[in-house]
Amino acid sequence: MAKIKFCGAAQTVTGSSHLVTLDDGTNILLDCGLYQGNEEKYENFNREWGFNPEEIDYMILSHAHIDHSGRIPKLSKDGYKGDIVCTSATRDLASIMLMDSAYIQEKDVVYLNRRKERLGLKPVEALYTIEDARNCMDQFVGIGYNRWYAINNTISVRFRDSGHILGSASVTLRIKKEDGYYNYLGFTGDIGRPDRPILRNPVPMDDLDYLICESTYGGKAHGGMPDNKQELLDIIKHTCVEKKGKLIIPAFSVGRTQEIVYMLDQLETEKKLPRIPVYVDSPLAVNATDIFTMHPECFDDAILDYMSKDPNPFGFNGLKYVRSVEQSKAINGMKGPAIIISASGMMSAGRVKHHLANNIEDRRNTILVVGYCSPGTLGGRIRNGADEVRIYGTHYKVNAEVKVLDSFSAHGDQQEMLDYLDNLNRHKLKKIFLVHGDVHRQELFETALKDNKFQQVEIPHLGQSYKVDI
Repeated sequence: MAKIKFCGAAQTVTGSSHLVTLDDGTNILLDCGLYQGNEEKYENFNREWGFNPEEIDYMILSHAHIDHSGRIPKLSKDGYKGDIVCTSATRDLASIMLMDSAYIQEKDVVYLNRRKERLGLKPVEALYTIEDARNCMDQFVGIGYNRWYAINNTISVRFRDSGHILGSASVTLRIKKEDGYYNYLGFTGDIGRPDRPILRNPVPMDDLDYLICESTYGGKAHGGMPDNKQELLDIIKHTCVEKKGKLIIPAFSVGRTQEIVYMLDQLETEKKLPRIPVYVDSPLAVNATDIFTMHPECFDDAILDYMSKDPNPFGFNGLKYVRSVEQSKAINGMKGPAIIISASGMMSAGRVKHHLANNIEDRRNTILVVGYCSPGTLGGRIRNGADEVRIYGTHYKVNAEVKVLDSFSAHGDQQEMLDYLDNLNRHKLKKIFLVHGDVHRQELFETALKDNKFQQVEIPHLGQSYKVDI
């Protein structure tokens, strides 16, 4: 019997990592993500393994988000020598995202060790370095969607577009048995939403024997898609025209930032956008936008049609992409209305923290939350209505308005996930394992799945293993 061990994103949202051990001893790791949050049981997660990296034979990556890819440099440094198989766009995004993550690891450990030195404690090493991130890229193998790729004589993998971020994919493993028949193990990765700007709609998976399924928004319904652009415009007018304040948009550098810029580009083309400066203050977002332009094979028909009229959907008059620290600091000294789009989306790191510190106490300003924030993060506290937050050791009153647009989410809500799974043969599918979700959301989604005739549903805890017949 084969085995699946859940080594991350088990009853929590980040740190995706699932180990499949076949009956011949072959070890396949699905994702190798960084945990982002403050849950006590995950305190040492990023530095420890639930397996021996040297014993992993193959690694398959669903997409480039750091909560799915962020420990790959450490995996490689700690002994993994095999291929890292993903889509071509994921490979390109990972090349910049892992370098950015390594830079943050190095910078954070300097700050942490200064504190430890003052307390007389031993220093710690960075989780991994820029050199580690650069070295692991030699192991990446990028392949296209919708084709079987043989990783050895008995195992093939196929990626299908999941519509979550550029290059994101569901993963299907086809495993040949001794009798010549095949078994199929699926991993949804993160399920995107239909009718999102830029990307194509999620492509459903074929019938499976077992499925590892995300559950981020179990029990949740997002706002309607057609209102996104108008809602964004209304918030801009309220903040920047009526209140003459600044609109701070903490956004993931990959995906969310490009969606917002594309909408602003459309509003500017339609002559609806007020004449105010717009800043994208994230070197990673600048680089990611360049990579977006390299992969039109991931674009939907709407943006391809728009590009026939406007060849650059990520640039317009009044938009400035900010790379240098000096330019970033200068933004905070500028008076008057502005839109500032900056990473990170959960507000736990990056330049957005400086913009929050400089603007969160001013009632004229608005903080627009456009995506999921783990409860333990700065973004989670702001999103959930905290009156006061701590940023870089200083306490700030949350006087700025806080607006939330969940309709921007790149994760499907409960009904969209159910629609994505609906084509699967309930009789063939032996079991669904729910991952990448808070346990309350997972329990709600488990109920919904059973109401839709998916009978065998499990919610694994961290480190739990299950025997599977594949």
